[in-house]
Amino acid sequence: MANPLRGMVIRILRLPPEPPAPFGEEQSLHVFRASPQFLKYKIATWCIGQAFLALLLGGGAIACLVAAIAVDEPEARILLPLAALAMVLFLIGQAAFSFMTLRLDYEMRWYKVTDRSLRIREGIWFVREMTMTFANIQNIEITQGPIQRWLGISDLKVQTAGGGGAVNVQSEGQGKQQVFNMHLGYFRGVDNAEHILKLMQERLRRQKSTGLGDHDEAPDEQDNSAKLSVSPATLEAAKSLLEEARGFRAAATQLAQH
Repeated sequence: MANPLRGMVIRILRLPPEPPAPFGEEQSLHVFRASPQFLKYKIATWCIGQAFLALLLGGGAIACLVAAIAVDEPEARILLPLAALAMVLFLIGQAAFSFMTLRLDYEMRWYKVTDRSLRIREGIWFVREMTMTFANIQNIEITQGPIQRWLGISDLKVQTAGGGGAVNVQSEGQGKQQVFNMHLGYFRGVDNAEHILKLMQERLRRQKSTGLGDHDEAPDEQDNSAKLSVSPATLEAAKSLLEEARGFRAAATQLAQH
């Protein structure tokens, strides 16, 4: 049952496959995923929401059944139990669908890091994918709330230049505009944030030592690119123009004196 439902949700939401590795050496690729503890945290919050919804719809269903017993109208005795049944079926259906989307939201989080850049993809209702180069990263820090601390997970926050602005981005497969800060990325719910932080700091140091990721040019190549080849004819023409310009300047000076 779970696999057909999972496939149905993927088709309905038109979820993309695993993202490719970001720019960099293939052998340097590291793939990080959210911790299973992050999934437990999401399930706990989901259960709280479902409990409130069950109280609401369950209370409505019970009220419909009680009213059906109390009324004398034949139509009401049929419609009210049907309304109660609809509430129960809706509660079960939405619970199954929302739990599957919660599970997919956990499974389809991707954090990929190479020696030169990183790629983050998250979300299923609104898919957000972003790529950052180490040459542009300005700040990396770990954030952790009290519940995260208890579960042993945290978020790694990555900020690039211009991180104060938010831009409208069309979410893939949804056709809607969402406001995302494309200069700010999160490795959410990871249980090895310190390891990821050290890895990225080391790669940042390497980028700075090699000119922020630019390919080094050999000095001879730079000197050769600066040289210009000038033919003798072009040089003679330039000299003639210079002599004419001097003559015009002298004539203009004489006219100004008179």
